[in-house]
Amino acid sequence: MISTIQVIIVEDDFRVAEINRQLIEQITGYKVVTETRTASETIAFLRQAEALPNLILLDVYIPDSPGLDLFWHLRREFPTIDIMLLTAAKETKIVEEALHGGVLDYLIKPVEPVRFAETFRRYRSRKVLLSSKNELSQEDLDRVLFGTEMRQDPTSNVLPKGIDRLTLERIENVLLQSPAEGITAVQVGEAAGVSRSTARRYLEYLVSVEIVGAQLHYGDVGRPERTYRKL
Repeated sequence: MISTIQVIIVEDDFRVAEINRQLIEQITGYKVVTETRTASETIAFLRQAEALPNLILLDVYIPDSPGLDLFWHLRREFPTIDIMLLTAAKETKIVEEALHGGVLDYLIKPVEPVRFAETFRRYRSRKVLLSSKNELSQEDLDRVLFGTEMRQDPTSNVLPKGIDRLTLERIENVLLQSPAEGITAVQVGEAAGVSRSTARRYLEYLVSVEIVGAQLHYGDVGRPERTYRKL
């Protein structure tokens, strides 16, 4: 199971790099291991690192790396590291080249903090899923490839009243890491940092769209508890 996701920020503006560090480390499960300013500094760090990071947040405009030269160098020498671009480059040619190279996401500066956070939460959800199973179902692959469940309308961004997308992703991340026998609303609320009633509302929504299953669990004493698990 994936624990803390290690990130390198490659950004020549130290002020922007620090802002990105703060944004990343506000998201559960992330740690920025270093910030580098140039291509040579980045490559040198990776070559001497005891363990490679999971993810690089990369700018296109790096002083000693014209265009996507550093991106392709990283792809060749460190193919297991995932790469996201955060850059002011908007040219279609650059975007297409990055997509052909398998970039995980392409964020255009200045990026909205909500969009930034969504990207990183989605990436962690993907890493958790891939590290938790030996085989993947079609629904799992849909989540990995598209960041969503195909049972939902993939063209719709509309959620019911009272359901916030970022909170929903936090609830789903908790469920991905829960035991096979399921987890209660109280446990989900504690793990996601929300109240029991909020957790139950989101869990019942996920049950209604057939992403989560629910059943009654009978303990030794007291009333039976409703437990939830990812389908």
